[in-house]
Amino acid sequence: MGFPARDIRLYSAAVKITYSFVRRIWTNPFWGDNFVRHGIVGQIRVVLFLALFSAVATSADAPPLTFKFKTIKVPGAQSTAIYGINNLGAMVGSYVDSGGVRHGFTLLKGKVVKIDDPNGTDTYCFATNRAGAIVGYYATSNHNAQGFLYAKGKFADISPTGSIGSQATGINDHGDITGNFADSKGSHGFLLKGGTYTTLDVPGAQDTLGGAINNAGLMTEVWLDSSFNSQSSLYNGKTYKTIDVPGEPDSDAAGINNLGDIVYSWEGSGDTYGGALRHSGKFYKFHVPKGDRTFGYGINDHKVIVGAYTDNKGILSGFTATY
Repeated sequence: MGFPARDIRLYSAAVKITYSFVRRIWTNPFWGDNFVRHGIVGQIRVVLFLALFSAVATSADAPPLTFKFKTIKVPGAQSTAIYGINNLGAMVGSYVDSGGVRHGFTLLKGKVVKIDDPNGTDTYCFATNRAGAIVGYYATSNHNAQGFLYAKGKFADISPTGSIGSQATGINDHGDITGNFADSKGSHGFLLKGGTYTTLDVPGAQDTLGGAINNAGLMTEVWLDSSFNSQSSLYNGKTYKTIDVPGEPDSDAAGINNLGDIVYSWEGSGDTYGGALRHSGKFYKFHVPKGDRTFGYGINDHKVIVGAYTDNKGILSGFTATY
């Protein structure tokens, strides 16, 4: 499975829309194909590869960190990606089955439960909290992205009034939800708290693409600069602080835990891709051993990172990394 160019854009109502977590959209090569309606199905076993890989990451002025990786593949799937993990170890993600149909899923204790929003197709599950509530998005019949919340066995659409496309990308243990939406003016982040939507636009950004949120209300926000490179900020509800991976032109801050650790995907010059961890204010880059491209997506308080990587054949697999 190959990846298209980095700046993938979806179109709706003749308006160019940039959706959050650019590298998440990369993992969807079947966008626009095989839109077949599916509901929630039963459980299947997940394969946890027994091979355990270790890699050492260093920061210029900090002790090295050792990352221990495990590969995760849904049996029979063409591709697997893990996007989020909670403090109970439950993971959420998306996979493409043998027939080319994409599904969302949750993984806990070696079992996968398929999560498909009944209102559309191609479900992505991006984040989950301690209560097991899940957020993500699905594709509508018009092939637009629609954010959702899945909690206590029920689905609910998540999108600010007037939006023409949305993704729910983060949720904390209080039930606060972050994400992005598009309207006639472009792409914006949002916070849904206590039933009220707040629009988030990083100052100077061409588009704001949303991010994650922890229990203290700290939010990561990915945004595009004037050159349409992706940058990242940390938002505390009042001010935005730039937190890009040093030396890389594109930084996508994804998950943030309650300790303030942040996981990234980054793109460098020369078609290079990797993950990074911001831990105690220091940056540590990492790559899955023997992998080609590595993407960091989620993190919990127990020092477990989740994400996806491609091998030398372009096959996408999920991973966990402890540090």
